[in-house]
Amino acid sequence: MKTVVVLSDSHRNTEAFDKLDTVLSECDYIIHLGDLVSDANLLARKYPQKTYVIAGNNDFWGGESEVVLDIEQRRIFACHGHRYGVRQGTARLVAAAKEKLCDIALYGHTHEADIHEEDGVLVVNPGCLTRWSLEKSYCYLVISGKKAVPTVVRI
Repeated sequence: MKTVVVLSDSHRNTEAFDKLDTVLSECDYIIHLGDLVSDANLLARKYPQKTYVIAGNNDFWGGESEVVLDIEQRRIFACHGHRYGVRQGTARLVAAAKEKLCDIALYGHTHEADIHEEDGVLVVNPGCLTRWSLEKSYCYLVISGKKAVPTVVRI
């Protein structure tokens, strides 16, 4: 069993990371889906072996545009989402995930938490951590073999 903390759109609200310190220290993977890479780099310095930094539409230096990870018996496609038009829907995101043989797609950008299945792909948006949002959230994803259970956690 592996645990993944998925964060997105912190937009300089690094105080939120302090609230999550215990869960961040105990999880197996941390994936920050962009906006802002500078925030994610704080996590990468503290947890270098398990942090993945994705660049968002407000990130001009650093971070990967997308990442594919094999965790247990699941294959995860992680991106910010803006390049796939996620504000208009997740069909292009799902197509990209399937093209990369992934059965989980993680995205941010919309600032709205979402978990649904689409065309055989588990689609997850952790929501956002920006200080200007009324609902700050992240996703705690548990993967055990082929089973994946995402939970959006409000903070």
